[in-house]
Formats: sequence, structure tokens, C-alpha cells
Amino acid sequence: MWCYRGGSISAEPRINDRIRVPEVRLVGPSGEQVGIVPLAKALELAQEYDLDLVEVAATARPPVCKLMDYGKFKYESAMKAREARKNQAHTVIKEMKLRPKIDPHDYDTKKGHVVRFLKQGDKVKITIMFRGREQSRPELGFRLLQRLASDVEELGFIESNPKQDGRNMIMVLGPHKKKTEAMAEAREAQAARKAERQGYATEESADATGDAQAPAEASSEA
Repeated sequence: MWCYRGGSISAEPRINDRIRVPEVRLVGPSGEQVGIVPLAKALELAQEYDLDLVEVAATARPPVCKLMDYGKFKYESAMKAREARKNQAHTVIKEMKLRPKIDPHDYDTKKGHVVRFLKQGDKVKITIMFRGREQSRPELGFRLLQRLASDVEELGFIESNPKQDGRNMIMVLGPHKKKTEAMAEAREAQAARKAERQGYATEESADATGDAQAPAEASSEA
């Protein structure tokens, strides 16, 4: 009777002498179809091309194998996966808390943070905190949230309308830009700033060289 004794199942494809079938459907190194050939012949061709025989479709009948540099293939696949993870957009919800009777300076500061979050492609949860008698004036919080949404409407929209939650009133703003777009723009801006700094450094170096040469030229003329 079959019994599973644990251990992980490898996701790696079978290669070279680990392939245990009498024949394979062979694909050449450039993607050309060679056809169905005996396994021994496929291994012989792999050795001739100094490549690996890699099983790419194990469930096919016969299995499909390709001639390739498996080490290079694994490296390139790992780099692509790494780049995909780097560019993957993660949904982030920032939070900003305000009081219903916030003073103008604090409001501008808080609004600046909301603007920055939306530009980064993040959602923003706005919470109005009521205390004491303020709880009997929910319209103050509602008007404040509507004002904030209007002030940042070029960058975001109301994703979740204001609603009362105990002593708080909550609204969620969503960015017009997708996270991936915001990340790409941030990288472009960073690259532009770096190039600009390098340009300034080059100009300063050229000016310094010119200043150093000027006295020498004057001396030779004298």
C-alpha cells in the first residue's frame, strides 16, 4: 500500500538524466520543432549543443522537452520575478485625523499630507474626532470632510462617503492615479534629479578647470 512519508514536492522541472521516459517531443534551442525522438537521441543532441534537456510539459504524451542553458534560464527567471515583485502595487491606506474645529494652519498641514499620500497612489482614511458637545454637531465634521474632498479633487475622489462611527466620522479618499503609475513617476523624477545633479557637477568641474588654466595662459603671454 502506498504511503506518503512527508517532504516537499519539488517544483523544479526534470532535466537531463532525471527524465525517465522512452521518448520526448523535442523543441530545439531556437524554439524550432524537432519532433518526437528517443530520449537517448535527445540527450545526445543536448550534449552536442552543450545545452541541457529540460522537460517543459511533463503531462503531455510524450512529454515536451527543450534544449536550453538551464542555469541561464533559472537566472533570468529569478531576475524577472524580482522585477515583478519590485513593481508590484500594494494597496496602502494612510490615515489622517482631524478635529471638527481645526484651525486654518493645522488644516493646511493635514491637507498637505493628504495631497502627498494621494500623489503616491495611496488611499487615505480621514477621521474626524468628536469630543464632548461636538458629538451633537455632526454637520461640522461632514462639512469639513466635504471641504477637504473638494480641495484635493484633482488628485483623489471620495471612495467611501462620510459615515458616523461612534465618536468619529470617517471618509475614505481614493487616488486617481494607480499605485504603479505613481511609482513609475517617482522613479522618473528621481532619475531626472540625479541627472540634473550630475550636470551641475560637470559644469562646476569645467568652470574650475577653466579658472585654473587662465592664470597659466596669462603667464605665458607675459
